[in-house]
Amino acid sequence: METDCTNNEARVNDPRATAGHPAARSLTTAGSRPLTPPTPLPAGTRLLHIGPHKTGTTAIQGALFAAKERMPAYGVEFPATSRHPMQAVLAACARPGMIGDTRPTEGHWNRLVEQVNATGRSTSVISSEFFADAPDDATIARIVEQLGGDRVHVLVTLRPLVRIMPSQWQQYVQNGLRMGYEEWLEHMLRKAPYEKPNPSFWRRHRHDRLVERWVRVVGAERVTVVVVDDRDREGLMRTFEGLLGLPAQLLRPVPDTANRSLTLAETEMLRNLNKEFRDNALPDELYSKLVRNGAVMHMKNTCSPTSRDVKISTPAWAVEAAVAIGAEMTGRIEAMGVRVLGDPGLLSALPKPAGQAGAQPVEEARIAPEVAAQALYGALAAVAGGAGRQPARPVHQTSSKELVKVLGRRCLKRLRRH
Repeated sequence: METDCTNNEARVNDPRATAGHPAARSLTTAGSRPLTPPTPLPAGTRLLHIGPHKTGTTAIQGALFAAKERMPAYGVEFPATSRHPMQAVLAACARPGMIGDTRPTEGHWNRLVEQVNATGRSTSVISSEFFADAPDDATIARIVEQLGGDRVHVLVTLRPLVRIMPSQWQQYVQNGLRMGYEEWLEHMLRKAPYEKPNPSFWRRHRHDRLVERWVRVVGAERVTVVVVDDRDREGLMRTFEGLLGLPAQLLRPVPDTANRSLTLAETEMLRNLNKEFRDNALPDELYSKLVRNGAVMHMKNTCSPTSRDVKISTPAWAVEAAVAIGAEMTGRIEAMGVRVLGDPGLLSALPKPAGQAGAQPVEEARIAPEVAAQALYGALAAVAGGAGRQPARPVHQTSSKELVKVLGRRCLKRLRRH
């Protein structure tokens, strides 16, 4: 079972760079700098949003897709036929999909390119965090050329590394990772070459090098970096509206419970289940169907975290290392000459100390019985959904009554065979 959805391991020389070095900026909390509306990009621009992961990508993709039918009135097109053209971008970057999923093909990418070309001289926007995983300059150049060449303007959204780390770890767990959070941090921050078990982490989140790779291909004048302020939940929507020349409030948040992060208890439950899967050599396809798209998806759709749930807490040593890396990355990005929207100081701000609720020991992280029940039901519903001749429906659309019927029929068939 793969724990990272990439085959192109990023070979980096100490991605931490000068973490902890005296030259790093002082660890202070950044103040709030209001985000002024950006100057709209020229008409006909193809805005390429490359993420990276965990920087508000799902939220903006949902908002853009929801406004797909209204944007053409303002000369803007969203050419993808789904919220996130993930398969197409994975194919363009020569990457496999999530473990157990169907492998992306060049056909997926060619269809997206055709859809983009069909927008003609209109402004268009393409968004996928997987563009950040492009393995080399040649791949980036091919992507840019096929999507419009000189018409392409690259948009990078950034959040503080210290906020990304716990979110990215639990996402890796959802794709089969079995390593605990603190051990994972040790590997990412203290154990050279800092690329195991997830080589994609620093490929995505050494943000200065990410920006630099795309600048080498398109030039600094065609790259915009947006610093996401978590205190302004709709700030990213307003930024996209400004860049695309859309009226204010056209882009609105779309509820997406399936994209929420897991709590510590949920992540630990899944991590231990991952160990059982690997120890018993079960097939990746089974993991994809029953666990990620069954148990986990249903659990996220039906259970919302409460104030009693323990969040994933980053130890102080890792926080300090992440803040120092953020300071260095910020300095390098600002020196590249790209347009930076938002407050760069946020990327190296020391977060406020967690309250008592956030300092609970791991022993108190207990999965609620109803959450465990929903996860189990999600796995059973995934089995039932694939038992008949009809294509499997999403888990939340499978009724308990239908599930019992399908499982009952399967049991009868097995009894008859014996």
